[in-house]
Amino acid sequence: MRFSKDHEWVNLDGDTATIGITAYAADQLGDVVFVDLPTAGKSVKAGEGLAVVESVKAASDVYSPVAGEVTEVNAALSDEPQTVNDAPEAGGWFVKLKVADPKALDALMDRPAYEAYLKTL
Repeated sequence: MRFSKDHEWVNLDGDTATIGITAYAADQLGDVVFVDLPTAGKSVKAGEGLAVVESVKAASDVYSPVAGEVTEVNAALSDEPQTVNDAPEAGGWFVKLKVADPKALDALMDRPAYEAYLKTL
């Protein structure tokens, strides 16, 4: 699993990346009440808005840490958006992307680097 400074995580399996927000991000948002996901087939660039997550506190954009094409969305989040809070780095994933360049993940942080980054905030 790799992490962005915007608090997204990416888990690569072959050329498919599963993307979600970190436990830190979910905690900062508070109770998630709605998730707006893209449609399958949408192409995204690294750093581009991928989804919107709304909580009782605010609405926040979720940015794609890597470029690719959306192949699947977590439709269960429509009915159970609180899954983002309950399991942010597992069942609360947002999308799966066919990654344009798997080597792009090398620019992201591993867990120890991300945890060190969180201590600077």
